[in-house]
Parts: sequence; structure tokens; C-alpha cells
Amino acid sequence: MLQGTTIKGSNVILFGKNGDNMPVLNPANDNAPIEEVKTVTVRKNLSKSGVPIKVKVPVTEFIGVAVATKISEEGVLTSSIELVHPDSGLNYKVFEEEGNHAVVAEWQNWGKKLALPLFIRAGNGDLVPYTQKVGGVLLGSETSRRKLAPQANRRPRFLNRRKLGLVSG
Repeated sequence: MLQGTTIKGSNVILFGKNGDNMPVLNPANDNAPIEEVKTVTVRKNLSKSGVPIKVKVPVTEFIGVAVATKISEEGVLTSSIELVHPDSGLNYKVFEEEGNHAVVAEWQNWGKKLALPLFIRAGNGDLVPYTQKVGGVLLGSETSRRKLAPQANRRPRFLNRRKLGLVSG
């Protein structure tokens, strides 16, 4: 028979022995959408034994999306996009092409979809943050000075206490 453990101040019940390493069950009336954790499977070989392993890394652990270009000895330009992890062994290459026809669009798309900052990998391997600045002035969307639609229709707090007047015509 399963033993239940209750957490104080909550209606969540943990099933199992002593509450160790057990899944948390959501209450029955929880209507929130269940969002799966996005992961990336990194495949590598261990350096000493050569054993192939798979490591699942959550996307939230990556610090950005980097673009890099290289010119081979034959003069062929190769562009690549990779997810950058604080541990460089877990960096994951998501796109590679000869030339640079679609690399910028792919790079920005990966950054937008995963909500990660964009980086440019310099020739020496350093990461340079990407910003759209010209001479210290940030380019791009302007800040709006007008109220947004939900705020424009809102009445000030002191007017909410008053009743609307009737217009006689």
C-alpha cells in the first residue's frame, strides 16, 4: 500500500516512502497548461574510455546562441550556429552551411524561439555580445510615448468612485 505525505500549507500529496525522489502530483483542479521542459541531447565520447554517452541538457541552462564563420585553407567559407553552455564541452551545434546565405536569419530565429541572447564568436574563440549600435546609439524599435491600448481605456482610480453622469438631450 502506498503511504501519502502531505506538505504543510499545500494540497499536494507525495506518494511513496518518506517522500524521497518522488514525483509531485498536481491537484485535480489545476487547469494550467503543462509545459514540457525543452532539452537538447548532447552526444559525446568520454576522453579516457571512449564510451559514447548522451547528456540531456535543459535549454534554460544555455547562455546564448552564437554564430561563427571560418575560412578553410581552400578558401571555402563555412558558417555555423551553436548553443553556448557555460561548460564548453556541452556546446551544441544546431546549424552549419557553406557560405553565409541563411545563417543570419537562422541565428536570429534560434535566439528568438529559445529566448536566448545572441553572440558572435570572434576568431580567437571569444564571445562578443550582439547589439545593434552605431556610435553608441542603439538602433531598432522606438520606445512608445503613448499609452498602450489596455492602459488607454483605464479610468483613473479617483474617477472609478464617481458615477457616470446622464446626458439629457
